[in-house]
Amino acid sequence: MSDEKEIDYSLANPDTLTKYKVAATISEKVLAAVSKLCVAGEKIVTICQKGDKLIEEEVAKVYRTTKLKGKSKPGFSHPTTVSPSSYVTPYTPLTSDSAEANIELQPGEPVKIQLGAQIDGFGSIVCDTIIVPPKDQAEDVVTGRSADLLLATYYANELLLRLMIPPGLLAGGSEEEKAKAAAVKAPTQTKITSLLDKVAKTYECNLVESTTSWLFDRNEIEGKKKIVIAPAEGTKGEGTPEVGEVWGVEMGMSLGSGKVKTIDQRATLLRRTNNTYILKSQTARKTLSTIQSKFGHFPFSLRQLEEEGSDTKYKVGVYEGVRQGVLRQYELVGDKDSAPVARLLTTLAITKNGITKLGAPPALDLSKVQSDKKITDEEILKILEQPLSKNKGKSKNKKKKKPAKKAAGGDDDGEDESDE
Repeated sequence: MSDEKEIDYSLANPDTLTKYKVAATISEKVLAAVSKLCVAGEKIVTICQKGDKLIEEEVAKVYRTTKLKGKSKPGFSHPTTVSPSSYVTPYTPLTSDSAEANIELQPGEPVKIQLGAQIDGFGSIVCDTIIVPPKDQAEDVVTGRSADLLLATYYANELLLRLMIPPGLLAGGSEEEKAKAAAVKAPTQTKITSLLDKVAKTYECNLVESTTSWLFDRNEIEGKKKIVIAPAEGTKGEGTPEVGEVWGVEMGMSLGSGKVKTIDQRATLLRRTNNTYILKSQTARKTLSTIQSKFGHFPFSLRQLEEEGSDTKYKVGVYEGVRQGVLRQYELVGDKDSAPVARLLTTLAITKNGITKLGAPPALDLSKVQSDKKITDEEILKILEQPLSKNKGKSKNKKKKKPAKKAAGGDDDGEDESDE
C-alpha cells in the first residue's frame, strides 16, 4: 500500500482542519486587500494580477515556515477574479487582449471578488460582493436597489448556511429530545430553494439560476454531492450535507429575472480534469505538465500561463487539452437581462459542533446598507435565529453580536452572529 493511501485526509485527522484553516487565513487576508483595490477607474486585469501576487507571497511564507507542506505544493485553489455588475461567473481577463485588459470598474456597480489558496490540496475559496466606490472618496452608505441586492444576498446566505446543518446536530435538552430532533428529515433542495426565494422576494430580487454549492475534498472542488438552487431545466442537486464534510457554499442574487445567458467572450478560467488521455503533441503535453505542477486540479487563468513566460504555443496545448477533455473551461455566464448580480461563497466544515467556516466573506456592515424592506416571514426569521455552532463557553468576554433575526427585522445596528 502506498503512503498516499495510508494518510487519513478526512476531518478526523487534525492536520486536515489545520491546513484548511491556514488556507482560509490566506484567502480572507487577500480578499480584504483586493477589496480595497476595487475603486472606480481601476483596471480589472491589474487588480487580478495584484491579487494573485498576494496569494503567491502568502503561500510562500507558509511553505518556508511551517511543516504543513504535505505531498502537494501549496498554492492557488482559485485565481483572483473580479466580475463586473451583470457577470455571474468568475471573470479573469487576459493582458494580451487589449479590449479585456482595458476594462475598468465603474462607480456604484456591484463586483464579485473570488479567490482562494490551498495547503496540501485542501482549498479555501471565498467570494464577496462590494459596491465600487468612486475614486478618492470615502465609502458611503449604500441605499436603493443596490442595498436591496446586498441585503437579499446576505440574508439568503445566512439562511443557506443554517440549512446546511444536519437536523438535530445542535439540539439541546434530554436525550429523547435530541433523538427526536435528529430524526427530522433534512430539507429537500426544492424546500431550500423555496425558503431562499422568500428572502429574495422580500427585497424584490430573484435567485440566480442554478447557483450551485459543491462538496469539497482534497484536490477537488466539485465533489460527488451538490446543492443546486433555482435549478434550470434538466439540472438537479445530489445528496445532503453530513458531519465530516467540507463544502463550498454559494449564494447568487439578481436584480433581474435571475435567468442567465452565456457571454460572448473567451473562456479564460480552466481546470484540470481527472481524465488521463495522453495528449499527442509535445506542446500540449508540456502545457499540461506546467498546469499540473503549478495548479494541480484547481482552477487557473490563461493569464497565469501567459505570465509563466510561456510562448504563445500554450494556446495550442490548452485547445487540445479542452478538446480531449483533459482540461475543462468555464464559460462566462451573465444575467440574461444584464441586471446587477451579487454572489457570496463560503468554504465550511460540518463538524459535530456545527459549522466551522474555513474561509468566508466578511460580515456585511448593516449600518452602512439601508433599505426600506425587511423580512417578516416567521419561518425564515426562526431559522435565522439559530446559531451556526455550539457555544463552547470560551468567549465569555467577547462582545455579543445581534442575532440575524433582529437585524433582518429592521434592527440593523449590529452584525449577524457567526461561528467561532
